[in-house]
Amino acid sequence: MRLTLAPMEGVLDHLMRDLLTRLNPFDLCVTEFIRVVDMRLPPRVFYRLCPELHDGCKTPAGTPVRIQLLGQEPDWLAENAEQACRLGAEGIDLNFGCPAKTVNKHRGGAALLADSEQLYRIGKAVRAAVPAHLPVSAKIRLGLEERDSYLENSQALAEAGISELAVHARSKKDGYRPPAYWPLVAEIKQRLAIPVTVNGEIWNAAQAAQAQAQSGCDHVMLGRGALALPNLAQTIKTGAAPMGWTEVVELLLDYSALEVEGNKAVYYPNRIKQWLNYLKLQYSEARELFAAIRTLKHTDEIRAVLEEARTNV
Repeated sequence: MRLTLAPMEGVLDHLMRDLLTRLNPFDLCVTEFIRVVDMRLPPRVFYRLCPELHDGCKTPAGTPVRIQLLGQEPDWLAENAEQACRLGAEGIDLNFGCPAKTVNKHRGGAALLADSEQLYRIGKAVRAAVPAHLPVSAKIRLGLEERDSYLENSQALAEAGISELAVHARSKKDGYRPPAYWPLVAEIKQRLAIPVTVNGEIWNAAQAAQAQAQSGCDHVMLGRGALALPNLAQTIKTGAAPMGWTEVVELLLDYSALEVEGNKAVYYPNRIKQWLNYLKLQYSEARELFAAIRTLKHTDEIRAVLEEARTNV
C-alpha cells in the first residue's frame, strides 16, 4: 500500500506536511495547487508553495513532495511544469478535482471534467514537458454535475501519458457530502494499466480497508481524515491505536511553534481554529477547546489557552 497526503488549499501547507510526515509513514505528499494562467511563474512562487524544493523536494522527515498545478491552458501548464522540474521538483500533479467556485468559474479544477479532450491536451503537453524519469499524475472527481464522466476522463488522461491517477470518489456537485462512491473507482481501475489511488471519506483504518476492497486500489490518499485523526496513516499502515487527546494537545503546541517561528505567523489564529474544526470530528474535547479560542485573535492568547489545556489533561 502507498499512502499519500492529499493537497488541501490553505490547510496542508509545508508546515502541516512537516508535522504529519514526522508523525506518520506517508509515502508521498502533494502540494497545495499553484494556479497557472498565462505566464511562466517566477521561481519564488514555487518556493513559497513548496519550500521543500530547497531540500531535495522532501519534507524534513524525508517524504517526497510532488508539486500540483491547476489551470486550463496546456502550453502554459507545460511551461510551468518544466520550470518546476528545473527548480528540483520530483514530479508534477495536475488538479482536475477542486470544486471551489472561484476556481471553476475560470475553467480550472473540476470544471475541466466536462471536457475530456482538454484533459487529454493538458496531460499530453505536460507529459512532454516533464523529463521522462519523473512522474506526472492527475487528480479527478467522478464527474461535474453527475457521476458520469469518470471513465471517459480517466481514459483520456491515461492515453495522454500520465503516470498515475488519484480519484476523489464523488462528483463536483457532491462536494464533500457522504458517501464516497468507491465502487465506481473500481471501474476506472479495471480499465487503466496505470496505478490508481482512491480518495474520499476515509476517516479510520476500517474505512481505508473498505475503500481498498470496493475500489480494488492498493493506493490510498488521505485529506480531511488525516487532519481529524493526526496519526490516521499510522493506524492504517501499522495498526497503531488512534492518538489520544493528550498527544493531540502536544501536537497542537508543536504546530503552534512551527507556525509562529515560520513565515506564516500572521495566519496562525485562523489555521489553528481551522484544524480544531477538523479535530472536533474525532475528539469531543476539541469542541471545548475550539469554543475557548473561537473569538481570540492574538497568537499569545491562543497559545496560553493551549498551554492551559495541556496542564488540565
